[in-house]
Amino acid sequence: MKILIKNAQIVNEGKIIQSDILIENNLISKIQPNISEEANQIIDASGKYLLPGVIDDQVHFREPGLTHKGDIESESRSAIAGGTTSFIEQPNTVPNAVTQELLADKYELARQKSFANYGFMMGGTNDNLEEVLKTNPRNVPGIKLFLGSSTGNMLVDNPETLENIFSNTKMLIAVHCEDEATIRANTQKYLDEYGEDIPVKFHHLIRSEEACYKSSSKAIELAKKTGARLHVFHLSTAIETELFRNDIPLKDKKITAEVCVHHLTFTNEDYDTKGGLIKWNPAVKTQKDKDGLWEALLDDRIDVIATDHAPHTWEEKQNVYTKCPSGAPLVQHSLVVMLENYKNGKISLERIVEKMAHNPAILFRIEKRGFIREGYKADLVLVDLNQNWTVKKENILYKCGWSPLEGTEFHSKVTHTFVNGNLVYENGKITQEKFGERLLFELEG
Repeated sequence: MKILIKNAQIVNEGKIIQSDILIENNLISKIQPNISEEANQIIDASGKYLLPGVIDDQVHFREPGLTHKGDIESESRSAIAGGTTSFIEQPNTVPNAVTQELLADKYELARQKSFANYGFMMGGTNDNLEEVLKTNPRNVPGIKLFLGSSTGNMLVDNPETLENIFSNTKMLIAVHCEDEATIRANTQKYLDEYGEDIPVKFHHLIRSEEACYKSSSKAIELAKKTGARLHVFHLSTAIETELFRNDIPLKDKKITAEVCVHHLTFTNEDYDTKGGLIKWNPAVKTQKDKDGLWEALLDDRIDVIATDHAPHTWEEKQNVYTKCPSGAPLVQHSLVVMLENYKNGKISLERIVEKMAHNPAILFRIEKRGFIREGYKADLVLVDLNQNWTVKKENILYKCGWSPLEGTEFHSKVTHTFVNGNLVYENGKITQEKFGERLLFELEG
C-alpha cells in the first residue's frame, strides 16, 4: 500500500517546507518536491500543514478496572481524531500496574484494542522495588511514581524506598509531585470551615503552590544526588519552573519537565463557570502561574506539552468537592488547543511540533517516531488552519461523553491522521481497523 501526499506544508525540525511525501510499508519512504510515483492513494494537501503525529507522554485510559470512564479502544480512538498517534499511559488502573504480569496484561489489551501506538509506565510503590528493577527499558517507557496521593497503593512516601528506586534504576523516572502532608493539612482547614461541600474555587489553595514546590524540589534534589533520569509531570506553578535548566540540549538533560494543556489554558478564575469539570491534580492555579508556565515553555525550561487525559463520568464530576474526582478528558483536543494559541500569536507551529512530537521522542528515546524523516514510521497529521468548528456533545468521542472545552470555537481542524502509514482518520471518519503498535525505546549508548 503506497500513499502519496502532495503539496503539503511540512512542519518539522524547526522549518516549514512545501513538499510531497511518499508512504510505503508503514514508513516515510520519500520526502521530495514533485514526487510522481504511482500510489494506491493520492491526497492533495494544498493549503494544509503536515505535522508529525502528537506523542502524549501522560494519559489515563482507565483500562483495566475503570472502564465505565474510558477504555483503551474509546480513548485511543479519540486520540487519533485529535492528531495524537502515540500515547504513554499511567499505572494507576485497577489493579495498579505494579508487577511485570499486570503490566504485560495491559500491553496485551492494547495490542488488541488500540488505534494509536502505545507505551505503559511501570508503577512504583513503597514495596515493589524488586518488580520495578525487572522492567525492560527496550519496550517500557519508564517508571512512574506518585509523590502525592493516588489510586490504590501508589503513594510513594518512604524516603528510603525513594532513594532505592532513584539509585537503582537507569530508566527514566516520571513523577507526580505534590506534598501529601501539606495537602492534608490544607484540606482539614477547609473541611473545618465548609464540611464536605468545599467550594471548588479553593482547590488551588488546598493543592497549593507550596505543596507542589516542596515535592518537586525534593525529587530534583534526590535526582541530582543519585544521578537518576527524572521527568516531572504536569508543572502547575511559576515557582517550580525555576528548578529547571534551559542551557543544555534536551538529549543531555537528566532532569526534565512537562506542562499540560489545561495549565496553559485555564486559571482559578475559571472555577466559577467550570466548577468541578476543571478540578485536576495538581490544580489549575493563578494567572501568574499560567504566565510563568508559558514563559518556561517558550524558553525551554519546560520540554514537553501533554494532557494528563483522565476521563470521569459526568455524574462523578457533579459530586461535592470531597467526592468529585480530579481529572478531565483532553486527548482529542490538545493539538487544536495549541493551534489556537498559534493563531493568537502565543507560539509558533514549529514550537508546537517540537514540544508535542520531537521532544517526547527525544526525552523517552522513542525509536523512529516523532519526526518527519525518511525511514521513520509514518505517524502523521494533516491540519487545516482555516476551518472553524465548535466542540459539541455530538463531536466528542470520549467514552465519558463530555469535555471541559464544550462550547469552545476552534479555528483549526485535524483533517487526516496516519498511524504507521495507515490513514486511520479522515474528515470525521475513523477506520474500523486498528494499526497501533507497541512503542520501542532506544537503549543508552
